[in-house]
Parts: sequence; C-alpha cells; structure tokens
Amino acid sequence: MATYLDRILERHRETAAADSRSLDALAAEAADREPCRGFTAALRAPNGLGVIAEIKRRSPSKGDLFADLDPVDVAQRYELGGAACVSVLTDEEFFGGSAADLRAARGAVSLPVIRKDFTVAPADVFDARIMGADCILLIAAALDPGELAEYHALATELGLDVLVEVHDESELDVALRADATLIGVNQRDLVTFEVDHERAVRMAAKIPDGAVKVAESGVRSAADAAALRTAGYDAVLVGETLVTSGDPAAAIQALSRS
Repeated sequence: MATYLDRILERHRETAAADSRSLDALAAEAADREPCRGFTAALRAPNGLGVIAEIKRRSPSKGDLFADLDPVDVAQRYELGGAACVSVLTDEEFFGGSAADLRAARGAVSLPVIRKDFTVAPADVFDARIMGADCILLIAAALDPGELAEYHALATELGLDVLVEVHDESELDVALRADATLIGVNQRDLVTFEVDHERAVRMAAKIPDGAVKVAESGVRSAADAAALRTAGYDAVLVGETLVTSGDPAAAIQALSRS
C-alpha cells in the first residue's frame, strides 16, 4: 500500500533527478556561511523537556493549519515561550513552506533551526546549509542505509547537526550504524496515519543512553508530553498543536514544564 510518504518522496526524487547544479559549486557556497548554532546542544541544555517548536502552514492530511502565518512573528513567540529549537517546513507543494520561511525565522531569533524537509540527494544537504539551517532531518524510511550514512556524514562535515527519524527497531539499527546521536521517533504510522503513543514508549528504551531522544508527531497536551518525558525523551517536536493554539508561547511553557 502506497503511503503519504511514498507520494511525497516520488516528487522530491523527480526534482532531485532534474537538478543539474554542480555539487562543487554548492559546496563552495555552503562553506561561505556563518557557523551553525548547536541544535543538539540546545536539546541537552534544558531543565525539563525540550520543545522543538515547528513552523507549519499546512499538512497533507489536514490541509491548511495557519496558511498565512508570519514566520518572524511565530518564531519570536516560540522563543518567548521558551522553545529550545525551531523547526521550519520548507516543502512547498505538500506543506506550504519555503526556504524563505526558514531564513526569516532564523533571522528573527537566537535559537537553532532545523530544516524539516525530505532529503533525498546530496544537493538537499548543501541547500540546507546554504539557506541557514543548523540541523537537517533524515528520514530512515525514505532512504536506503547507504544514502542515510552518506548524507549523515556530509551534513556533519558541513557543521550541521542531524535528526534521524525512525519508526521501528530495524530503522533504529540503520540510524545507529550511520552514527546518529540525535534520534527522533515518529509516533505516526506511515500507513494508517494514526498516532501510536505506545510506539514511542517502546522505542525510547531501545535508544542508547548517550543519544538525544526526540518524540515526534501527536503531542497534543501537557499529559502527552509528561508521558514522553517519563519514557525517557529529552525533547518533543510539536507543530500543529502550537500553530493552532492561539497562544503558542503559553502552549510551549505548558509542554516544557511537563
């Protein structure tokens, strides 16, 4: 059965295949950027649960969430609320995001920023560094083990931190073999799109203690956040709950105190 991820990846791989830019030129441009802010370090620092607050205009399953949001205003509200980091969707077709959103958000705050997108080629890694990201997302389900290891090594060489997203034990093994130290567990099932909180609890115990553990998707309340903290997570990545809350600063404070 084709999943929502399959459809998105097909489009991104088509775009990557048509990209004729020189990797050497991209590497030179990426090298001419200011130092990255420490994304992983920021998640190790908080007392309590770290919140990666996401700027998300829409989702494939729910449509528009906050289509006309101002990334500067939202990022500043996130920082005011005590977010540890900011996540910015840069996929345009499926999520309504852009590189401009990331640049605007990062320029408005002092927090580290992750480019939340679908990395399928080396050019995507260079692009993340060029647009100002401090961290990138690699989705284990979207890449073969060789690609995951290659893009993880390239990102690290460029000074980026890397959040590797997994869904199960086999994907976790692949992530660890790629030397991942920042690991996200997506609670959303790729086939049914339903949130499975037990998945996150089960997986937390299997992630090595030295890694920073992030729970993704389906964090809707302080009770959800508290359960994940008890399970051993260092941080949660939250998007929809924050952008639709009306008061994201207060929502972040409630989550981080969990």
